[in-house]
Amino acid sequence: MTMHPIKTEVEYKLTLAKIDELFEAKVDTPKGDQLEVLTSLVEAYERKHYEILPPDPIEALLYHLVSRGLTRRDLEPYIGSRARVSEVLNRKRALTMG
Repeated sequence: MTMHPIKTEVEYKLTLAKIDELFEAKVDTPKGDQLEVLTSLVEAYERKHYEILPPDPIEALLYHLVSRGLTRRDLEPYIGSRARVSEVLNRKRALTMG
């Protein structure tokens, strides 16, 4: 297989299929080396074409609470009073670092 930078969506999908075929390849073997190179090519293509934006800070905070079984009250030591936590989470007060 000739390797070159991925330039199109079709090449991207074909490369993903090839990675899937090689997924169980052992490290430091010809197939393992091919898998490593193809993975690097896919990562470069994805960085360029599938930018992942940072999360919204309030959404990230809410996710953190839910995923860990926490309540708004658990934020009070970090943000302030119950009213301030409510204002921040309801976007009535800016979330600031400080």
